[in-house]
Amino acid sequence: MVGRVNVYLVDDDPLTLVDTGPNSGKALDELEQALAAHGRRVEDLERIVVTHQHVDHAGLLDVLVRRSGAEVCALDLLAPVLADFGNAMEADDVLAEALMLRHGIAPDVVTVLRSISKAFRAWGSTAEVSTPLTDGGTLGFANRTWAVHHRPGHSPSDTVFHDAERGVLIGGDHLLERISSVPLISRSLDGSPDDPRPRALVAYLNSLRATQAMEHVDVVLPGHGDEVTGIQELIDARIAMHERRAAKMLKLLGDGPMTAHEIARSMWRELSLTQAYLTLSEVLGHLDLLLDRRVIEEDFSGPVSVFRAR
Repeated sequence: MVGRVNVYLVDDDPLTLVDTGPNSGKALDELEQALAAHGRRVEDLERIVVTHQHVDHAGLLDVLVRRSGAEVCALDLLAPVLADFGNAMEADDVLAEALMLRHGIAPDVVTVLRSISKAFRAWGSTAEVSTPLTDGGTLGFANRTWAVHHRPGHSPSDTVFHDAERGVLIGGDHLLERISSVPLISRSLDGSPDDPRPRALVAYLNSLRATQAMEHVDVVLPGHGDEVTGIQELIDARIAMHERRAAKMLKLLGDGPMTAHEIARSMWRELSLTQAYLTLSEVLGHLDLLLDRRVIEEDFSGPVSVFRAR
């Protein structure tokens, strides 16, 4: 989790909470205090909207639903994940383990990361989605209507909600002000093949461009940090940053073949053990861009993939 998590209370009919925070006593206590400051209780909630599958955004869902009986709204592709959270996370961990071993991370490190990930699941929870939402659909209130847009990349289920009348986009982790959202490689949710791997960064850049093309978006309310303005310029800067990273990786490969993990160690010399999969996802995303441009190739012939410049 990246620092504090933003949740949003929409004082409309139905009374709606966007995202929940992680499944922890401290998070629940802070949420209850914030609701009380607005004269509300958990039991008053009538609807909970989930922006994406990560535990810091949906972890308290089960607790809040049991206490309030609130309707749960989430992208239709996300519903099976929330309904069987533990098994969904296990399947993601299986994918992550295979990718780490395939791309040069040592087996003992992979074993440690699997244990950490399993413990991390305690921050999440299982809940049924009562109102599945479709990409391009709408979510209605008494006094506003949100357009629903699937914006995969940071996670496969990233969903943004557009209030065109007010010029507001509820963004989850799709676009943050101070840091770039990491396109973390996770299983595809739409049944598309994951061989050799889901292309998280490619999907994320496409999603950013789709958001940049939207009209009537003056401010993004993000899942972390301050509200985001200057959206056009920020998206341009994020796309340029990813282009610079891809160019740097291509230059590294000009010195000879490397594994993705070797590239990660060259890019970020002080690699934290717990960040090994995150940085691997970053590297593989940029390598996917270079593979699309046919300036590099991937050699699958051995147990560990090797990338080389053409």
